[in-house]
Amino acid sequence: MARINFDLQELQAFVAVAERSSFRAAAEDLSLSQPALSRRIEKLESILGARLLDRSTRHVALTNVGRMFLEHSRAALDELEGAVLGVSDLAARRSGLVTVSCVPSAAYYFLPSVLREFSARYPRIRVKVIDEGANTVLNAVISGRADFGISFIGTQETEVDFKAIFREHFVLAVRNDHPLAARRSVEWEELAGERFMTVDKDSGNRLLIDAALAKSGKRAMSAFEVSHVLTLLGLVEAGLGVAAVPKLALPLTTHPTLVGVPLLKPRVSRTLGLIARHGRPLAPAAAALYDMLRHAGRAAHRSPDPAPGAATPGTAPAARPASRLK
Repeated sequence: MARINFDLQELQAFVAVAERSSFRAAAEDLSLSQPALSRRIEKLESILGARLLDRSTRHVALTNVGRMFLEHSRAALDELEGAVLGVSDLAARRSGLVTVSCVPSAAYYFLPSVLREFSARYPRIRVKVIDEGANTVLNAVISGRADFGISFIGTQETEVDFKAIFREHFVLAVRNDHPLAARRSVEWEELAGERFMTVDKDSGNRLLIDAALAKSGKRAMSAFEVSHVLTLLGLVEAGLGVAAVPKLALPLTTHPTLVGVPLLKPRVSRTLGLIARHGRPLAPAAAALYDMLRHAGRAAHRSPDPAPGAATPGTAPAARPASRLK
């Protein structure tokens, strides 16, 4: 029997390219450069002595051999993943606790859906959530108080690794009986006549909005100023005015009262990511939750922008790097 002398990385590279039909998309999924990904595919084909992919500058397709090998590759990876999860599960049961720091706008709707799945898979693991401002989230990770965090800052911090999971626009949160609720979009300058509400100047979200509006010269005067995005949503529900919030702060499904309307000119966005201490591997339980959140974020990133009246996560242009904020 011939000895198998390729490793898991080559197999994962091939499956990623086959499933995405794109070297660029597969390289992004695997956090590799395209040349590195190509080398892995070439090594695998050389070892097998057969071409698995037909590729040109614009097209990638499986060969007959590649289609057959893809089925076996997927089966092998699925079996290996099951074995690894089994080991991780045992290790996770011994660990007992995972601590996650998370910005409130992500903690309310995005995080619970993942925690539900995590708890079903690891029923004996307790999860502690530190739901605070972005600066507190970052400091909790750096100090070791949290295993990892979910935030929109950290890209410039040498002490942490920031793994972007998706980008989102800010939307205008309004009641569904508000005249703007039926609009496909709203421009910032149209808010001059509205009772606009906002988070205070210590908030990272506020600084992102202020920076974007400063460049455009368009300002909206605030009637109410609060500390947290979720408080804003409560005021909107009460009919006290409208507010600009990250799309993720709104429910993932249709809400009986709240509607998110795209805000344009300028389009304000932020990049949400997972942050972990640089050079410190996560414990098995924390790593399992980290991976589940990463996959959930990718699913949200691939979701289309909602029609007016819906409030689901969507894609957005990359936000500018943010410094350490509250």
